[in-house]
Amino acid sequence: QVQLVESGGGLVQPGGSLRLSCAASGFTLDYYAIGWFRQAPGKEREGVSCINTSNGNAYYVDSVKGRFAISRDNTKNTVYLQMNSLKPEDTAVYYCAATNRGATLYAMLCSPDKGFSSWGQGIQVTVSS
Repeated sequence: QVQLVESGGGLVQPGGSLRLSCAASGFTLDYYAIGWFRQAPGKEREGVSCINTSNGNAYYVDSVKGRFAISRDNTKNTVYLQMNSLKPEDTAVYYCAATNRGATLYAMLCSPDKGFSSWGQGIQVTVSS
């Protein structure tokens, strides 16, 4: 059974950092697209960053480029999202999701409406002083 569990969220001041973890069980990360998505109150869910685990190619939404970094640790079967220089507008519930069908395409598209079939429960990130 595929399961994704997020951790590492919380409250942080503007300019601070957090590292989110997405621990996968029931499958190994090889040949998957893994994505981080977020949904702020009153807004649609959006793609933040995605990675193709077969080649390491990573994609980012423009608003987080240069601040966020996605990575994976195959030994721990975990994908991370390092978030630096956080802003109040980064406040949202963050979700990780996975798909092994069309991983190359869906990692590049990094859209919550396209292809990602397994989802974690989400974790709150609040950026506030």
